[in-house]
Amino acid sequence: MAKPRRLWLDWTVDRALRGLLWVALRLPYRWRVPMMGRILRALGGITGYRARADEQLAWIFPTLTPAARHIIATGVLDNFGRVVIENYSTADQLAWAERWVPHGPGLDACEAARAAGKPILFVSGHFGNYQAARAAMNVRGYAMGGLYRLMNNPYSNAHYIASVEGVGGAAFPRDRRGLAGFVKTLREGGQGAILIDQFIAQGALLDFLGQPAPTALSAAEMALKYDTLLVPIYAERLENGLDFDIQIEAPIAHSDPVTMTQALNDSLAARVRAKPAQWLWIHRRWKPQRVKDQALQPEDPH
Repeated sequence: MAKPRRLWLDWTVDRALRGLLWVALRLPYRWRVPMMGRILRALGGITGYRARADEQLAWIFPTLTPAARHIIATGVLDNFGRVVIENYSTADQLAWAERWVPHGPGLDACEAARAAGKPILFVSGHFGNYQAARAAMNVRGYAMGGLYRLMNNPYSNAHYIASVEGVGGAAFPRDRRGLAGFVKTLREGGQGAILIDQFIAQGALLDFLGQPAPTALSAAEMALKYDTLLVPIYAERLENGLDFDIQIEAPIAHSDPVTMTQALNDSLAARVRAKPAQWLWIHRRWKPQRVKDQALQPEDPH
């Protein structure tokens, strides 16, 4: 159970967030999105987000100068602020999504699978705006649900979940009951979406951007078990800061969970290297000492 002081702090932070969202949502979409980007850039030092982004950038790109890391971190904070308000502006996000035409080598396979009633498991990461891809597909007749991780702040979960559900398709928490619902959707020939770039303590140690990163194999395991298409999808933010390029890569060939998951990591890594400011460097994808300790653990003989 959380300590009273922590609960009080969570309540205070949530009230401040609700107030900021209330004000932002009163502005036209074209104004509120860049405004939230500026606010997050300004708050980066106070929240510790800028320092965290700088730390991880230095871990992955040790030859980058501090000035270069600062530029990327500023872009990361701006993108994060935009993502937050975009995802809380679900009606506007869906209206704008009509403009974002999905394309790429995996589109035809997805169209054929949907027409045949076969399940599709879309995989993405915290790049650009992952929810924009769901919005763009769902306004075109898909029902791409999402598997999400509950927020650490319990007071923020209700409005966060509403934002996930608001773009269509069912939303499932990453717990036993949520996973059961997500699997049921796939077994019935539906579409689901999952993010591959979260730190999973007991995940397989796979390469991501040149460093070992504990990674869940669940997307590949579900694709194999339920014979689903496993498709990388990305929403890359365009220069105007409001629109997205929705790119659907070729489906990952079925083989074994480790090989398939590494292919997903490699796909996302290529995106991050090309547009580093669009990836969420403020979340702790690597925890070097924990990764080192895990790598040194002897294998279970059983």
